[in-house]
Amino acid sequence: MAADIAEQPEVFSRLLSGAHADSIARVAAVIAAHRPRHIVFTARGTSDHAALYGAYLAEIRLGISTGLASPSTITVFGARPDLRDALVIGVSQSGGSADLVEVVRVARESGALTLAVTNNPKSPLAEASELRLDVAAGHERAVAATKTYTAELLALLMLIEGIRAGDGVLPADERRELDRLPGLASAVLEDQTAWQLAARYRFAGRVVTTGRGYAYPTARETALKLMETSYLPALAFSGADLLHGPLAMADPDVPVLAVVGNGPGGAAMREVLARLGERRADVVAVGPSDAPGSALRIPTPAVDERYAPLLDILPLQRLALALALARGEDPDAPRGLKKVTVTR
Repeated sequence: MAADIAEQPEVFSRLLSGAHADSIARVAAVIAAHRPRHIVFTARGTSDHAALYGAYLAEIRLGISTGLASPSTITVFGARPDLRDALVIGVSQSGGSADLVEVVRVARESGALTLAVTNNPKSPLAEASELRLDVAAGHERAVAATKTYTAELLALLMLIEGIRAGDGVLPADERRELDRLPGLASAVLEDQTAWQLAARYRFAGRVVTTGRGYAYPTARETALKLMETSYLPALAFSGADLLHGPLAMADPDVPVLAVVGNGPGGAAMREVLARLGERRADVVAVGPSDAPGSALRIPTPAVDERYAPLLDILPLQRLALALALARGEDPDAPRGLKKVTVTR
């Protein structure tokens, strides 16, 4: 897991380079020409969080209504939704989940344009789709997905911005900002705050993670990583949902990991942090600046909120790794889990 985490700057560089970037641009141009009226993502597990990020991007940047499919409506209940004029995107590291393949197959039959975003371009999901993107993360050693997750995020970011451009080619200013990501990621991975926090929270009974907008997928992915590597109950909420009831469980014994960026989503978290402060919650902010109401901060670079999820998750992956080791667990062999999860 440590090796996979460390490779992420290299994965960013690879995905931003020559053939891979060109492939994403070509797919984006095809989609832009189709002018889909709706976008539907289908995914499971970690990839579901990448899909959620993609949904935020699509609605905010493209102005296209976007949702996440419930595969069971098709695979268990036999529904056949009318997906004409829609773009259906299957997101999966392995591309091997039978239910996702079936969703894409049914969508294609109903007239949707289909796209697979996967780390295995020869997978069943890729074969079932008209279009495919290879996230180029390379072989992932650990069961807990890390580098494939951020590769999916970057591929979706490049795709959506390419669609927005119309011809798939990223604007020069966008490209300059994206080219900074490998260096920024390397700097984030040099920080040792996550390892220091692992000792602090070694005996925690549960953890809450929260964020709004582009940061919400980060909160959800963090919770999953903590659960699958440390077996630590972790509950993820959007900042807004946290105020509607779950806030009641916040107290000094429940660590709260709050992802707080510089943009509108981060600003919307200020009220959440204030309310957590009233509950005397043990809040750790993840972001570029100190946040009122938080006792500690995991520092991450000040970037556009669209880019922040690619960087904010890095120290949180390291926290999951460090916490698992501090609790005497083996994060490379989570009990009951396999690298490829087949669902139907």
